[in-house]
Amino acid sequence: MTELRLLHPDGRLARTELRTPPPWRTPPSPLRSRAVYAAAHVVPLAWADNTPDAPARIDWDATLDFRRFLHSWGLGVADAMDTAQRNMGLDTTATRELIARSAEVAREERGSLVVGVNTDHLETTTASLSRIVDAYVWQLEFAEEQGADAVLMASRHLARTATSADDYRRVYREVLSRASRPVVLHWLGEAFDPELAGYFGEDAATTLLEIIGENIDRVAGVKMSLLDADAERWVRARLPESVRMFTGDDFHYVDLIDDADPTAEGTRSHSDALLGAFAAIAPAASAAIQALDAGDHATYRRVLEPTTPLSRHLFATPTYFYKTGVAFLSWLNGHQPAFQMVGGLHSARSLPHLSRIVELANTANVLERPEEAASRWHALLRVNGVDA
Repeated sequence: MTELRLLHPDGRLARTELRTPPPWRTPPSPLRSRAVYAAAHVVPLAWADNTPDAPARIDWDATLDFRRFLHSWGLGVADAMDTAQRNMGLDTTATRELIARSAEVAREERGSLVVGVNTDHLETTTASLSRIVDAYVWQLEFAEEQGADAVLMASRHLARTATSADDYRRVYREVLSRASRPVVLHWLGEAFDPELAGYFGEDAATTLLEIIGENIDRVAGVKMSLLDADAERWVRARLPESVRMFTGDDFHYVDLIDDADPTAEGTRSHSDALLGAFAAIAPAASAAIQALDAGDHATYRRVLEPTTPLSRHLFATPTYFYKTGVAFLSWLNGHQPAFQMVGGLHSARSLPHLSRIVELANTANVLERPEEAASRWHALLRVNGVDA
């Protein structure tokens, strides 16, 4: 038996049994019952200046190999769209290169890819509505040129400038009219980005549904990241049949993906998935969806329910630092050579917080090579002056 050492917030060390490797297997055919995307992170060069405001220096081999790993488990990749990439690390040049490279990998692996489209390349903090439209379109055209499907992200510029629901409807109408194929709309809650408080206006859900109704041929889906299962179900029940709901709820995804409302039809009876958590638990997520493909809801829950406490801890307040835990698990599982993040975000969580990640990942059986993960974790403890 290999022991796993854990660090409590008061400095005490505890020990627990390290679980055996998980039994999951890659799918023999594409996943069918749900559309599933994992929001992938980028791996910086370990020797580079990964400090706040420093230009991103990316380890492209490790970054792209991680995307190949996700595709191998049947998961789509959501790229260049999370808070740790767009507002807290990657500049415009690095973002565009990431999209181009990730699109090439998706073609090679025959995997699905969606990429974020935003206005974050604007150098000013505020902008007119017309300039916001132009900024969105500039990024949208580049994404489409790479052959990637687009996620129209919530814009900080629009949140600052819009004074009414009409402003949101105008911007989305003009941007969507320029899309060559349907896109996914993203409603990101203030837990992930406090600057997006009040997005879509006073009656946000109604405004979102109005935008979809006015542009139904241009909207493929909605990704809701509010950490509010009831709000997601309310919107989902009112979506047109052709529009998918992609849950971005890293607290309640087990139930939302497995919902079976007998009064709903097609895609309105459940949520598909576009989750940061699934980048941390890709093999388990794939095994769970494989079970749904076989109609085995009990196995789906047996596999995925133990990951919920881990995900809730990864996304604990302040939620916008969740990618630190995702990168930490990536390192533990051998997908990157060092526990590093662009912008110095690897330092955003405490050592006891990381210890709890180790404990919960072990309990959920998502440490892919448990002995290697334990060795890396124990070495990190020693480097920080913590030893048995």
